[in-house]
Formats: sequence, structure tokens, C-alpha cells
Amino acid sequence: MVVSKGLNIIELGNDVINMNPILILDEEKLILIDTGLPEQLGKIAEEVSKAGVSIKDINKIILTHQDLDHIGNLASIIKNTENYIEVLAHIDEKPYIQGDKSPIKMTPEKLNVMSEEERNSRIDMFNKAKANVTKTIEDGEILDYCGVIDVIHTPGHTPGHACFYLRKYKTLVAGDAMNVMDGKLVGPNPTFTLDMKQAIESLKKLLNYDIKTVICYHGGIFTDRPKERIVEIINSTEY
Repeated sequence: MVVSKGLNIIELGNDVINMNPILILDEEKLILIDTGLPEQLGKIAEEVSKAGVSIKDINKIILTHQDLDHIGNLASIIKNTENYIEVLAHIDEKPYIQGDKSPIKMTPEKLNVMSEEERNSRIDMFNKAKANVTKTIEDGEILDYCGVIDVIHTPGHTPGHACFYLRKYKTLVAGDAMNVMDGKLVGPNPTFTLDMKQAIESLKKLLNYDIKTVICYHGGIFTDRPKERIVEIINSTEY
């Protein structure tokens, strides 16, 4: 889906879960933000081709955080490209994405209630998805890519969750810091958010940016006075 010239949404998922990685491109860089669930490489390649480029030309992958539906095709894309791919993530997410630590939400308690088959499958998927983070990023860092990207550390959903403000497009890539449900911008999903209070506090940082469009990983685009809506979410959420 074309949002603007050089900015595309890679539409993945189904009626149960929709996912929206972002593709940003200019004359030099082809950047993918987040990578979907495992075994979606073919679909991603198909969607990328709609932008007139090839998945083999991706040279940077930026990750909002460590969850499997965001890093699922990381290793597969790296293996199937002709370029060196720089992988960027917040420093607090790095050990989980690389597999140096077990995923923070895949606790022994959660694994123990799964069947042996499901548990082994989940572990196997993470092992196949993991890859090295080659560049760590921090709050307030400015990436001189595709019209400048601002890094906004928004902990809560995970400790190192990050949003990205695309200056050229006045667009916020929100990851899982917010969602769009039934056409309305809403806060983070409490079921999957580690620290809801921290996640809502993090949203206050977003008000420092001239946001005209929000793209949420789950739910897609929101353009109806997004900053005013973020204020409403902050003021109305109980935790």
C-alpha cells in the first residue's frame, strides 16, 4: 500500500491478526521497519515488489522491538538478500533479538502451560528468526536516512520498544505503542504490554513531534487529528 512516494505499508496477516511493516526508500536506501511472523518471506517479497523494488535490495532493517511478529523474518531476509543489511534496534532489545537472552515475554511460566509440541515450536521459531543487531539506537538519535528518522524510545510494551518519526512524511511509525481498532487510534494492548503505566507515560514523548499520520503495526493508518487523539489516550487510560 502506497502512503506517499517512497513510503509504503507492507500488508501482512489475516482476519485474526494484521501486521504492517513499513518500507521506506530513496535513491540509496531501502529500509524495512519490522519483518512480520516467521515464514512470511514470500508474502513480504511480493509486497515489496509492488513498490518497484526487490526484497534482495533491502540494505537496512529497523526493529521496533523483540516480539516474534516483528522479528519473525529477520534472519530469512538477511539470508536472501544480495546486500549487507544493517540491523538497527534499541540497545535494550539487542540481546533478545540476537538470542543472547530468551524473549522477555516467553517466560518459563508461559512455556510450562504449553504442550511440549507448542513449546518446542515456539522456541524453534525464535531460534530461526534471531540475528545480530549491527547498530544500536537510543532515544533522541537522528538517523540520516530517507529524509531523516527520529528515534523515540517508548518503553512499556517492552523495555526497549521504539517508535520512529519520519520527518519527510510527518509520519509516526508507532510499532505496538498504539493500535488502530475499528478505525480509531487506541493505546497499547494491555494483554501484551509488560508495563502499561510506563507505556502510557511514553506516549507523552510523541507530542513533541508534528505528527500528521500514525501507522500502527496492528491496525494501519490513522490521520484524524492524531496528536489530539494521543492526548485523549493519555488522559483517559487507567492502569
